[in-house]
Amino acid sequence: MSQPLINLIDISKSYDGSTILDELNLSVRENEFVTLLGPSGCGKTTTLRILGGFETPDKGRVLFDGRDITKMPPNRRMLNTVFQKYALFTHMNVADNIAFGLQIKKKSGNYIKDKIKYALKLVNLEGFEKRSVSSLSGGQQQRIAIARAIVNEPKVLLLDEPLGAMDLKLRQDMQYELIRLKNELGITFLYVTHDQEEALTMSDTIVVMNQGYIQQMGTPEEIYNEPQNAFVADFIGDSNIIDGCMIRDELVEILGAKFACVDKGFGCNKPVDVVIRPEDVDLIGPEEGTLSGVVSHIIFKGVHYEMEVMAGGFEWLVHSTDCFPVGTRVGIHVDPFDIQIMNKPESEDEEAIGTDE
Repeated sequence: MSQPLINLIDISKSYDGSTILDELNLSVRENEFVTLLGPSGCGKTTTLRILGGFETPDKGRVLFDGRDITKMPPNRRMLNTVFQKYALFTHMNVADNIAFGLQIKKKSGNYIKDKIKYALKLVNLEGFEKRSVSSLSGGQQQRIAIARAIVNEPKVLLLDEPLGAMDLKLRQDMQYELIRLKNELGITFLYVTHDQEEALTMSDTIVVMNQGYIQQMGTPEEIYNEPQNAFVADFIGDSNIIDGCMIRDELVEILGAKFACVDKGFGCNKPVDVVIRPEDVDLIGPEEGTLSGVVSHIIFKGVHYEMEVMAGGFEWLVHSTDCFPVGTRVGIHVDPFDIQIMNKPESEDEEAIGTDE
Protein backbone atom coordinates (compact mmCIF):
# COMPACT_ATOMS: atom_id res chain seq x y z
CA MET A 1 0.00 0.00 0.00
CA SER A 2 1.27 3.50 -0.84
CA GLN A 3 2.54 5.87 1.84
CA PRO A 4 -0.10 8.26 3.25
CA LEU A 5 -0.18 11.72 1.68
CA ILE A 6 -1.30 13.28 4.98
CA ASN A 7 -0.31 12.21 8.48
CA LEU A 8 -1.68 13.91 11.58
CA ILE A 9 0.38 12.64 14.52
CA ASP A 10 -0.71 13.04 18.18
CA ILE A 11 -2.59 16.27 17.46
CA SER A 12 -3.98 18.01 20.56
CA LYS A 13 -5.78 21.36 20.69
CA SER A 14 -7.54 23.24 23.50
CA TYR A 15 -9.48 26.49 23.64
CA ASP A 16 -9.92 28.31 26.97
CA GLY A 17 -8.98 25.17 28.89
CA SER A 18 -11.45 22.99 26.97
CA THR A 19 -9.89 20.09 25.06
CA ILE A 20 -11.11 19.95 21.45
CA LEU A 21 -8.68 17.34 20.09
CA ASP A 22 -6.88 14.81 22.28
CA GLU A 23 -3.84 13.14 20.69
CA LEU A 24 -5.63 12.55 17.40
CA ASN A 25 -3.91 10.41 14.76
CA LEU A 26 -5.15 10.30 11.17
CA SER A 27 -3.69 9.16 7.84
CA VAL A 28 -5.08 10.01 4.40
CA ARG A 29 -3.92 8.40 1.16
CA GLU A 30 -3.58 10.15 -2.19
CA ASN A 31 -6.78 10.39 -4.32
CA GLU A 32 -8.91 9.33 -1.35
CA PHE A 33 -12.24 10.97 -0.44
CA VAL A 34 -12.16 11.10 3.38
CA THR A 35 -15.06 12.51 5.38
CA LEU A 36 -14.78 13.69 8.99
CA LEU A 37 -18.23 13.06 10.45
CA GLY A 38 -19.59 13.92 13.85
CA PRO A 39 -21.81 16.21 15.92
CA SER A 40 -21.09 19.91 16.53
CA GLY A 41 -18.09 20.39 18.80
CA CYS A 42 -16.54 16.99 18.08
CA GLY A 43 -13.34 18.53 16.65
CA LYS A 44 -13.81 17.86 12.95
CA THR A 45 -13.54 21.50 11.76
CA THR A 46 -10.59 22.12 14.10
CA THR A 47 -8.85 19.12 12.50
CA LEU A 48 -9.46 20.60 9.05
CA ARG A 49 -8.22 24.06 10.12
CA ILE A 50 -5.04 22.59 11.58
CA LEU A 51 -4.40 20.73 8.32
CA GLY A 52 -5.11 23.90 6.31
CA GLY A 53 -2.74 25.97 8.47
CA PHE A 54 -5.43 28.23 9.95
CA GLU A 55 -4.82 26.82 13.45
CA THR A 56 -1.65 25.57 15.13
CA PRO A 57 -1.88 22.46 17.30
CA ASP A 58 -0.81 22.71 20.95
CA LYS A 59 0.93 19.38 20.47
CA GLY A 60 1.65 17.01 17.59
CA ARG A 61 2.82 17.20 13.99
CA VAL A 62 1.25 17.59 10.56
CA LEU A 63 3.09 15.72 7.80
CA PHE A 64 2.33 16.27 4.12
CA ASP A 65 4.01 13.94 1.63
CA GLY A 66 6.53 13.08 4.37
CA ARG A 67 7.35 16.74 5.08
CA ASP A 68 6.58 18.45 8.41
CA ILE A 69 4.28 21.40 7.62
CA THR A 70 2.99 22.00 11.18
CA LYS A 71 4.18 25.63 11.24
CA MET A 72 3.95 26.37 7.51
CA PRO A 73 1.54 29.23 6.61
CA PRO A 74 -1.64 28.31 4.64
CA ASN A 75 -0.54 29.97 1.38
CA ARG A 76 2.55 27.76 1.12
CA ARG A 77 0.68 24.46 1.59
CA MET A 78 -0.42 22.36 -1.40
CA LEU A 79 -3.96 22.61 -0.05
CA ASN A 80 -7.01 24.70 -0.79
CA THR A 81 -10.04 25.16 1.44
CA VAL A 82 -13.70 25.59 0.43
CA PHE A 83 -15.79 27.02 3.27
CA GLN A 84 -19.53 26.79 3.93
CA LYS A 85 -19.83 30.59 3.55
CA TYR A 86 -18.08 30.43 0.13
CA ALA A 87 -15.90 33.50 0.99
CA LEU A 88 -16.33 34.97 -2.51
CA PHE A 89 -15.52 38.60 -3.26
CA THR A 90 -18.89 40.21 -4.05
CA HIS A 91 -17.30 43.28 -5.69
CA MET A 92 -15.60 41.03 -8.28
CA ASN A 93 -17.15 39.11 -11.16
CA VAL A 94 -16.85 35.34 -11.51
CA ALA A 95 -13.64 35.41 -13.56
CA ASP A 96 -11.88 37.75 -11.12
CA ASN A 97 -12.87 35.58 -8.17
CA ILE A 98 -11.45 32.47 -9.82
CA ALA A 99 -8.30 34.29 -10.93
CA PHE A 100 -7.51 35.79 -7.51
CA GLY A 101 -5.06 33.12 -6.33
CA LEU A 102 -3.38 32.86 -9.72
CA GLN A 103 -2.83 36.63 -9.87
CA ILE A 104 -1.16 36.54 -6.46
CA LYS A 105 1.16 33.85 -7.87
CA LYS A 106 1.95 36.23 -10.77
CA LYS A 107 0.73 33.84 -13.48
CA SER A 108 0.47 35.18 -17.06
CA GLY A 109 -2.78 36.58 -18.46
CA ASN A 110 -3.19 33.80 -21.02
CA TYR A 111 -2.50 31.12 -18.40
CA ILE A 112 -5.13 32.62 -16.10
CA LYS A 113 -7.68 32.92 -18.92
CA ASP A 114 -7.21 29.25 -19.89
CA LYS A 115 -7.47 28.14 -16.28
CA ILE A 116 -10.71 30.09 -15.71
CA LYS A 117 -12.26 28.52 -18.80
CA TYR A 118 -11.12 25.04 -17.74
CA ALA A 119 -12.42 25.43 -14.18
CA LEU A 120 -15.82 26.77 -15.25
CA LYS A 121 -16.23 23.85 -17.63
CA LEU A 122 -15.43 21.42 -14.81
CA VAL A 123 -18.15 22.89 -12.57
CA ASN A 124 -20.66 23.18 -15.46
CA LEU A 125 -20.76 26.99 -15.48
CA GLU A 126 -19.25 27.75 -18.89
CA GLY A 127 -19.85 31.32 -20.07
CA PHE A 128 -20.30 32.75 -16.55
CA GLU A 129 -17.02 34.72 -16.59
CA LYS A 130 -18.59 38.20 -16.56
CA ARG A 131 -21.46 37.43 -14.22
CA SER A 132 -21.70 39.25 -10.90
CA VAL A 133 -21.19 36.89 -7.98
CA SER A 134 -24.18 38.38 -6.12
CA SER A 135 -26.48 37.47 -9.05
CA LEU A 136 -25.73 33.74 -8.67
CA SER A 137 -27.74 31.17 -6.74
CA GLY A 138 -26.24 29.50 -3.67
CA GLY A 139 -25.38 26.38 -5.66
CA GLN A 140 -23.69 28.42 -8.39
CA GLN A 141 -21.70 30.40 -5.82
CA GLN A 142 -20.49 27.18 -4.25
CA ARG A 143 -19.37 25.92 -7.67
CA ILE A 144 -17.41 29.15 -8.17
CA ALA A 145 -15.75 28.67 -4.77
CA ILE A 146 -14.76 25.14 -5.83
CA ALA A 147 -13.54 26.40 -9.24
CA ARG A 148 -11.39 29.02 -7.49
CA ALA A 149 -9.81 26.27 -5.39
CA ILE A 150 -9.29 23.91 -8.35
CA VAL A 151 -7.36 26.38 -10.54
CA ASN A 152 -4.57 26.51 -7.97
CA GLU A 153 -3.99 22.78 -8.63
CA PRO A 154 -3.94 21.71 -4.99
CA LYS A 155 -3.00 18.14 -4.15
CA VAL A 156 -5.69 18.24 -1.44
CA LEU A 157 -9.03 20.02 -1.33
CA LEU A 158 -10.38 20.72 2.16
CA LEU A 159 -14.15 21.22 2.29
CA ASP A 160 -15.75 22.51 5.50
CA GLU A 161 -19.50 21.71 5.34
CA PRO A 162 -19.65 23.27 1.85
CA LEU A 163 -23.22 22.12 1.11
CA GLY A 164 -24.72 23.04 4.47
CA ALA A 165 -26.61 26.10 3.25
CA MET A 166 -28.23 24.38 0.25
CA ASP A 167 -31.69 22.85 -0.07
CA LEU A 168 -31.96 19.06 -0.22
CA LYS A 169 -32.21 18.65 -4.03
CA LEU A 170 -29.32 21.00 -4.74
CA ARG A 171 -27.24 19.35 -2.01
CA GLN A 172 -27.78 15.94 -3.62
CA ASP A 173 -26.84 17.29 -7.06
CA MET A 174 -23.65 18.82 -5.64
CA GLN A 175 -22.72 15.56 -3.93
CA TYR A 176 -22.57 13.85 -7.32
CA GLU A 177 -20.68 16.82 -8.78
CA LEU A 178 -18.02 16.55 -6.07
CA ILE A 179 -17.62 12.80 -6.66
CA ARG A 180 -17.23 13.48 -10.42
CA LEU A 181 -14.66 16.25 -9.81
CA LYS A 182 -12.65 14.06 -7.46
CA ASN A 183 -12.54 11.27 -10.05
CA GLU A 184 -11.70 13.58 -12.96
CA LEU A 185 -9.04 15.64 -11.19
CA GLY A 186 -7.40 12.98 -9.04
CA ILE A 187 -7.38 15.38 -6.08
CA THR A 188 -7.50 14.10 -2.51
CA PHE A 189 -10.65 15.35 -0.76
CA LEU A 190 -10.94 15.89 2.99
CA TYR A 191 -14.55 16.74 3.74
CA VAL A 192 -16.23 17.85 6.98
CA THR A 193 -19.93 17.28 7.62
CA HIS A 194 -22.42 16.35 10.34
CA ASP A 195 -24.75 14.90 7.68
CA GLN A 196 -24.51 11.10 7.79
CA GLU A 197 -26.23 10.58 4.43
CA GLU A 198 -23.75 12.95 2.78
CA ALA A 199 -20.86 10.99 4.29
CA LEU A 200 -22.25 7.60 3.24
CA THR A 201 -22.94 8.84 -0.32
CA MET A 202 -19.59 10.39 -1.17
CA SER A 203 -16.80 8.90 0.90
CA ASP A 204 -14.15 6.28 0.31
CA THR A 205 -13.39 6.48 4.03
CA ILE A 206 -15.47 7.88 6.90
CA VAL A 207 -13.87 9.06 10.15
CA VAL A 208 -16.51 9.24 12.90
CA MET A 209 -15.50 11.70 15.64
CA ASN A 210 -16.87 12.55 19.08
CA GLN A 211 -15.46 14.71 21.88
CA GLY A 212 -12.09 15.08 20.18
CA TYR A 213 -11.56 11.37 19.58
CA ILE A 214 -11.87 9.18 16.50
CA GLN A 215 -14.60 6.65 17.29
CA GLN A 216 -14.25 4.58 14.13
CA MET A 217 -12.64 4.80 10.71
CA GLY A 218 -13.62 2.67 7.72
CA THR A 219 -15.56 2.40 4.48
CA PRO A 220 -19.21 3.55 4.48
CA GLU A 221 -20.28 -0.12 4.46
CA GLU A 222 -18.06 -0.96 7.46
CA ILE A 223 -19.22 2.06 9.45
CA TYR A 224 -22.90 1.32 8.80
CA ASN A 225 -22.90 -2.47 9.02
CA GLU A 226 -20.19 -3.01 11.65
CA PRO A 227 -20.32 -0.09 14.12
CA GLN A 228 -17.67 -0.52 16.80
CA ASN A 229 -19.57 1.18 19.61
CA ALA A 230 -23.02 2.48 20.51
CA PHE A 231 -22.15 6.08 19.60
CA VAL A 232 -21.29 5.14 16.00
CA ALA A 233 -24.35 2.91 15.71
CA ASP A 234 -26.60 5.69 17.00
CA PHE A 235 -25.01 8.47 14.93
CA ILE A 236 -24.89 6.61 11.60
CA GLY A 237 -28.46 5.80 10.63
CA ASP A 238 -31.28 4.64 12.89
CA SER A 239 -30.60 1.86 15.35
CA ASN A 240 -32.21 -0.16 18.09
CA ILE A 241 -29.61 -0.13 20.87
CA ILE A 242 -30.65 -2.55 23.61
CA ASP A 243 -29.09 -3.79 26.84
CA GLY A 244 -28.24 -7.47 26.44
CA CYS A 245 -26.41 -10.31 28.12
CA MET A 246 -23.96 -12.47 26.19
CA ILE A 247 -24.85 -15.94 27.48
CA ARG A 248 -22.05 -17.59 25.52
CA ASP A 249 -20.51 -17.43 22.04
CA GLU A 250 -23.22 -16.97 19.38
CA LEU A 251 -26.07 -16.63 21.89
CA VAL A 252 -27.32 -13.37 23.41
CA GLU A 253 -30.25 -12.65 25.68
CA ILE A 254 -32.26 -9.57 24.71
CA LEU A 255 -35.25 -8.45 26.80
CA GLY A 256 -35.57 -11.91 28.34
CA ALA A 257 -35.47 -13.78 25.01
CA LYS A 258 -32.54 -15.75 23.57
CA PHE A 259 -31.32 -14.70 20.10
CA ALA A 260 -28.76 -16.57 18.02
CA CYS A 261 -25.94 -14.28 16.77
CA VAL A 262 -22.54 -14.73 15.10
CA ASP A 263 -20.35 -12.87 17.62
CA LYS A 264 -17.76 -14.64 19.76
CA GLY A 265 -15.19 -13.80 22.40
CA PHE A 266 -17.32 -11.69 24.74
CA GLY A 267 -17.24 -14.25 27.57
CA CYS A 268 -20.19 -15.83 29.38
CA ASN A 269 -23.09 -13.99 31.03
CA LYS A 270 -21.50 -10.63 30.26
CA PRO A 271 -23.56 -7.39 29.89
CA VAL A 272 -23.29 -6.04 26.33
CA ASP A 273 -24.82 -3.44 24.02
CA VAL A 274 -26.85 -4.99 21.21
CA VAL A 275 -27.38 -3.04 17.98
CA ILE A 276 -30.07 -4.01 15.46
CA ARG A 277 -30.86 -1.82 12.46
CA PRO A 278 -34.59 -1.15 11.89
CA GLU A 279 -34.49 -2.63 8.37
CA ASP A 280 -33.11 -5.89 9.85
CA VAL A 281 -36.13 -6.48 12.10
CA ASP A 282 -38.57 -8.91 10.45
CA LEU A 283 -42.20 -8.74 11.57
CA ILE A 284 -43.92 -12.13 11.42
CA GLY A 285 -46.79 -13.93 13.14
CA PRO A 286 -46.82 -13.30 16.93
CA GLU A 287 -46.43 -17.00 17.76
CA GLU A 288 -43.48 -17.40 15.35
CA GLY A 289 -41.24 -14.61 16.67
CA THR A 290 -38.48 -14.74 19.25
CA LEU A 291 -40.37 -11.90 20.92
CA SER A 292 -43.95 -10.76 20.37
CA GLY A 293 -45.40 -7.27 20.63
CA VAL A 294 -47.88 -4.73 19.34
CA VAL A 295 -47.45 -2.04 16.64
CA SER A 296 -47.84 1.28 18.46
CA HIS A 297 -47.05 3.82 15.73
CA ILE A 298 -46.66 3.93 11.94
CA ILE A 299 -45.46 6.53 9.41
CA PHE A 300 -45.35 6.09 5.62
CA LYS A 301 -41.90 7.20 4.40
CA GLY A 302 -42.33 6.58 0.66
CA VAL A 303 -39.91 3.69 0.14
CA HIS A 304 -40.92 1.99 3.39
CA TYR A 305 -43.13 2.15 6.46
CA GLU A 306 -41.52 3.25 9.72
CA MET A 307 -43.15 1.48 12.65
CA GLU A 308 -42.69 1.39 16.39
CA VAL A 309 -43.39 -1.97 18.02
CA MET A 310 -43.64 -2.37 21.80
CA ALA A 311 -42.11 -5.77 22.59
CA GLY A 312 -40.36 -7.00 25.72
CA GLY A 313 -40.82 -3.60 27.35
CA PHE A 314 -38.77 -1.91 24.59
CA GLU A 315 -40.01 0.26 21.74
CA TRP A 316 -38.47 -1.26 18.60
CA LEU A 317 -37.99 0.87 15.49
CA VAL A 318 -38.84 -1.16 12.38
CA HIS A 319 -38.53 -0.29 8.66
CA SER A 320 -40.52 -2.51 6.31
CA THR A 321 -42.15 -2.38 2.89
CA ASP A 322 -45.06 -4.28 4.47
CA CYS A 323 -47.67 -2.32 6.41
CA PHE A 324 -48.76 -3.52 9.86
CA PRO A 325 -51.52 -1.20 11.19
CA VAL A 326 -51.39 0.21 14.72
CA GLY A 327 -52.68 -2.38 17.20
CA THR A 328 -51.51 -5.40 15.18
CA ARG A 329 -49.88 -8.16 17.24
CA VAL A 330 -46.61 -9.22 15.62
CA GLY A 331 -43.61 -11.44 16.23
CA ILE A 332 -40.05 -10.11 16.03
CA HIS A 333 -37.36 -12.11 14.22
CA VAL A 334 -33.77 -11.02 13.53
CA ASP A 335 -31.28 -13.08 11.53
CA PRO A 336 -28.14 -13.92 13.56
CA PHE A 337 -25.88 -12.06 11.10
CA ASP A 338 -27.87 -8.82 11.63
CA ILE A 339 -27.27 -8.67 15.39
CA GLN A 340 -24.22 -6.58 16.35
CA ILE A 341 -22.73 -7.15 19.81
CA MET A 342 -20.53 -4.52 21.49
CA ASN A 343 -18.79 -4.25 24.84
CA LYS A 344 -20.37 -1.80 27.22
CA PRO A 345 -18.09 1.15 28.06
CA GLU A 346 -17.03 0.94 31.71
CA SER A 347 -16.75 4.70 32.22
CA GLU A 348 -17.71 8.03 30.61
CA ASP A 349 -14.09 8.49 29.48
CA GLU A 350 -14.09 5.11 27.78
CA GLU A 351 -17.43 5.98 26.16
CA ALA A 352 -15.93 9.19 24.71
CA ILE A 353 -12.75 7.50 23.49
CA GLY A 354 -14.57 4.54 21.96
CA THR A 355 -13.89 0.87 22.51
CA ASP A 356 -11.58 0.37 19.52
CA GLU A 357 -8.50 1.95 21.05
